[in-house]
Amino acid sequence: MQETARFGIGDLIHHRRFEYRGVVVDVDACFQGSEAWYAQVARSRPPKDSPWYHVLPHDAVHTTYVAERNLESDPSGDPVRHPLLEEFFSDFRDGRYVLARGADA
Repeated sequence: MQETARFGIGDLIHHRRFEYRGVVVDVDACFQGSEAWYAQVARSRPPKDSPWYHVLPHDAVHTTYVAERNLESDPSGDPVRHPLLEEFFSDFRDGRYVLARGADA
């Protein structure tokens, strides 16, 4: 089992398989979803004992839950557009988002 997450809250990511950019809003040390969700959605069967991330995808209105092995750093450094950004972050500086005070991430 991996001891530390590769990405943190506010980091920009790129999904390797589905080719979208996003920002991390929460990190789980291991998979926290249901078995039914994993069976239906996680078709590549990523490891459950590695970090998983809650992500706001760029130019979307939904959120995603993604295994670490499917993510890489987003080299663009460009901000993400998502309607929930202000609920989590107060600013965008130096290519990453700054957690808002009192955010429940």
